[in-house]
Amino acid sequence: QVQLVESGGGLVQPGGSLRLSCAASGSILSIYSVGWYRQAPGKQRELVARRSSGGVTNYTDSVKGRFTISRDNAKNAVYLQMNSLKPEDTAVYYCNVRLGKKDTWGQGTQVTVSS
Repeated sequence: QVQLVESGGGLVQPGGSLRLSCAASGSILSIYSVGWYRQAPGKQRELVARRSSGGVTNYTDSVKGRFTISRDNAKNAVYLQMNSLKPEDTAVYYCNVRLGKKDTWGQGTQVTVSS
């Protein structure tokens, strides 16, 4: 059973950057599809970025060109580099790993973009 712990959230001004990290334990991350989701107050959880075990990535339109998902299989970790942050990026960000039809989630990390 894989366990996930996110870190790196915080308060940042518009235009700033943050790097979220997701540390995995209990399983080898390289076999999983990995992703980042977010949930803003009063809204449904939405996909931000996803990267398959084979390296194929996809992003929601609103973050294309600003966010980058990456993985370090040697460190069993997943990252989300977020640049040019906007107030509408404010949300709780969740790390997700998927193997077949089984999803595992982290506890979430708050990102607040505000001046």
